[in-house]
Amino acid sequence: MKTWLIATLALTAVAAQAQPADPLKAAVAAEHRTVGNVARDAWRHPYETLSFFGIKPTDTVVELSPGGGWYTEILAPYLREAGQLYAAAGEGGRFKAKMDSMGVYGKVKLTIFDPANGKLDIAPPGSADAVLTFRNVHNWMSQGPEKTQAVFNAAFKTLKPGGVLGVVEHRLPASRTQDPKAASGYVQEAVVIKYAEAAGFKLAGRSEVNANPKDTADHEGGVWTLPPVNNNKDRAKYQAIGESDRMTLKFVKP
Repeated sequence: MKTWLIATLALTAVAAQAQPADPLKAAVAAEHRTVGNVARDAWRHPYETLSFFGIKPTDTVVELSPGGGWYTEILAPYLREAGQLYAAAGEGGRFKAKMDSMGVYGKVKLTIFDPANGKLDIAPPGSADAVLTFRNVHNWMSQGPEKTQAVFNAAFKTLKPGGVLGVVEHRLPASRTQDPKAASGYVQEAVVIKYAEAAGFKLAGRSEVNANPKDTADHEGGVWTLPPVNNNKDRAKYQAIGESDRMTLKFVKP
């Protein structure tokens, strides 16, 4: 009886070791990530967000306007072996310098993303499984509705049929009046949906993973009053609120 039990336990242990590790969890936990970026995982929920968008390690993904590369730090290793990451960034050198700084970024393809000047060839047409953007819609809106719509149109053009557009953005309550240029940094969900649907997308789902009910979205200095910017003298008050309330929307190209 003891021999059978020992053999069973041994087989169970071998089977457990044979189970592949979750590559997305491994990418989120990767040692190359910036310490300050890791500290924001509690607010940005990268594992849950990318899981909701359905991003697989074999996908071709375009990250629009990656900024300092917060999500790039996760997407680059996640897609490195079997997928492809396009980072559609501006023409400044800071992001490129980061991509040149470590081998983990060696397969990332840089493309020029400059809506103000009509530079929207973010990846080859029909090549991408997903286009992702994190807290950028308000920046496009500051350039006017035509420039904003052109970005959504470019995302649609880049995606394969069935491809996903994933959007995370600071959320303005529906009861508030939307500033067409989103000067506060906040955008109504309905506005994002309208731009996406005008480009041809279908809304496939909403997630509240990045919601923050403490955020009233009416701060004098806009969203930048809150962390991580904390552009306000009463830092403790806004630190207690935390980062902004955010919509997380998934669209699909039919």
